[in-house]
Amino acid sequence: MVKRLIYGLIIICVVMITTALGLDRWISIKSAPYIYDNLKSLPHRQVGVVLGTAKYYRTGVINQYYLYRIQGALNAYNSGKVNYLLLSGDNAQQSYNEPMTMRRDLMAAGVPASDIVLDYAGFRTLDSIVRTRKVFDTNDFIIITQRFHCERALFIALHMGIQAQCYAVPSPKNILSVRVREVGARLGALADLYLMKREPRFLGPMVPIPAQHEIPENAQSYPAVTPEQLLELQQKISSAPGNTPHQPASTHSPNAQKTTPSAPPHSPEWGSHADK
Repeated sequence: MVKRLIYGLIIICVVMITTALGLDRWISIKSAPYIYDNLKSLPHRQVGVVLGTAKYYRTGVINQYYLYRIQGALNAYNSGKVNYLLLSGDNAQQSYNEPMTMRRDLMAAGVPASDIVLDYAGFRTLDSIVRTRKVFDTNDFIIITQRFHCERALFIALHMGIQAQCYAVPSPKNILSVRVREVGARLGALADLYLMKREPRFLGPMVPIPAQHEIPENAQSYPAVTPEQLLELQQKISSAPGNTPHQPASTHSPNAQKTTPSAPPHSPEWGSHADK
């Protein structure tokens, strides 16, 4: 009786492991056509999404996965494969901010702040991929991460009807333990997609990349001046020493009060929330 029970447990374990490995392999095969290891063959897209990870381990040692992703983002940007970098990561705690850490390192390497967008709600891979489409109004983008992570991210995108490719950056040599955990992460992703039907934890208002400025119909057509430039020009004129605003004479009443046109509202840019 005991032997039968042991044999039964062994068979169950073998079936479960075989099923898990089979599903893992299925995800790899389905996402393979959309993964690029060579930067030269990577197609050009407007946005590159860098999936966040911790810069340091708990021991204080720097995370090689992080370094490879940052270098991959720099390579894609500097080669003209992407025009903007969307940094998506965890910001659940005040002392832990993946997007801001990536932003500082990318800016230190020469990427202008105007070409960097931060997604503070990329708590999971599913959140990062779906928010790129639904919040940042971006479809057909490039994901930047390690190959094993590419496969899971692309599988999520394909299931959600989102067009994406992935630039697979190198992985450290000691990848075995991470790859084993990845099998569990893929099973969790399958449960989220097919059983739980989960959506991102937070969505919010749409913030297109790049930002879209609404131009009034009666705006001057030439020269082209953005609302921000106009506001900056008005501030410079008003703050100039010895400069007093011109008060137009009224033809209706000698006692008419001076009216100053209000400055146009400052259109918020998608890059501004990076400093919050």
